[in-house]
Amino acid sequence: MLKKYKGCLLGAAIGDALGMPNESTFPNLNKMKYGYRRPYKGHPNEGLTPGQYTDDTQMMILVATLIADGKYNEERYSTALRELYDQGKLRFPDGSVSAVCEQRVKENVPQKGVKSTTSGCLPIAIPFGLAFPDMNEGCERAVRACNVTHTHPAAHAAVSTFATLLYNAIHGTSNPIERALEKAQAEDEVLGGKIRNAIVLEKEGMDTETALLKIGNDISVFQTLPIAIFLISRYSHPSDLLTVAANTGGNTDTIGLVCGSYLGAAKGIDALPTDLLEGLEDRQRIELLGERLHTQYLHKLEQM
Repeated sequence: MLKKYKGCLLGAAIGDALGMPNESTFPNLNKMKYGYRRPYKGHPNEGLTPGQYTDDTQMMILVATLIADGKYNEERYSTALRELYDQGKLRFPDGSVSAVCEQRVKENVPQKGVKSTTSGCLPIAIPFGLAFPDMNEGCERAVRACNVTHTHPAAHAAVSTFATLLYNAIHGTSNPIERALEKAQAEDEVLGGKIRNAIVLEKEGMDTETALLKIGNDISVFQTLPIAIFLISRYSHPSDLLTVAANTGGNTDTIGLVCGSYLGAAKGIDALPTDLLEGLEDRQRIELLGERLHTQYLHKLEQM
């Protein structure tokens, strides 16, 4: 199980780093290239080098570290996130996250998230899906964390669905995708319908390029999560899944993060391509964080 914890966090970061140079670009499924790449000149991520990750992994690491330290609460998360933003260290952040971070702190005025469905909320679901033995508690805590930046019910449903997917993959439950679909349908009718449609398209054998046009690849949870689940369902080989996810265009970093985290959660660190692990920014730090989340999980399990 420890290998799955490490694999989940490392897979998320790898998928994010692979998608980083293609974020906000057009799909490139016909001329895909394997491995890390540098963004083109003028790209919002042009200051990053091959193997570096985006704000998605930064937020995942931030929340995971607070949980691993036993210090997580929404106030600390909010403060730490704003500090990263104010220091200019948050890499090409999600617009909703930026809007929240730019809110000026006023005395006696509670800070709150924005009513948004952007996928910038998804990365924080990962540590909650891993650290809590009780899946329902993990989902509930993930939604409360999501509310710091995203208050829209669909964003909450997406975070719960993603956490459910990872929890079931980590624990070896039969058909984690079906469990995630059930969660999505229970939490948000529209999101559940879009995920179900993506699964149906994959089962019908629709080619990936056409499915991408039908499902979409924009920054909303209504497209990012369904297309990621389509890809997870379609591609079983690690290199294929990661490469296709990185070349879908649009929200490639988050699509890659979702696919990579699932890959690692389901198959463990040994399934991740060795060259991608070696070229990943902060590999050792992220792997250690996986160990620490596993320790937190065992500690919580003993207390149940």
